[in-house]
Amino acid sequence: MMGRGRTLGLSALVVGAAALVGFALRVGRRHSRAHVQASIGARIVEEVPQTATVVDSTSHRLQEIPGATRAIERAVASDDAASWAEVTFTDESAWSVVDTLRETVPYYDGDDGEYNGVYVRWGDRIVVLDAVGWARLEEAAY
Repeated sequence: MMGRGRTLGLSALVVGAAALVGFALRVGRRHSRAHVQASIGARIVEEVPQTATVVDSTSHRLQEIPGATRAIERAVASDDAASWAEVTFTDESAWSVVDTLRETVPYYDGDDGEYNGVYVRWGDRIVVLDAVGWARLEEAAY
């Protein structure tokens, strides 16, 4: 009789442990994972909004923004006012690119159809620089 009680107790222990492991695995899968990306883009513009501040391309604060100079150079090299030249970030610091652009240099928030962003003088050209970040969430199906 005592052997039967031990067997039953051992069985309950094994089933309980298996249930606990299954629960932990399921909860672990429920946590969503996000793939974060941000792009900084530049575009040649013909006009600057009246209340926008134009930053010179030699500004140290502008040069410290990751990808800003590269995006501006690409926009000027393409010489296409109809398209954006982008630099995309996929690492852990992607969100900080957006924040840094909007907080470090004068950011213009257009409301009458103008481009939002930082207006930059690059030689004889004016370029608007903006950044956007996004996250793609992945969740378990159950």
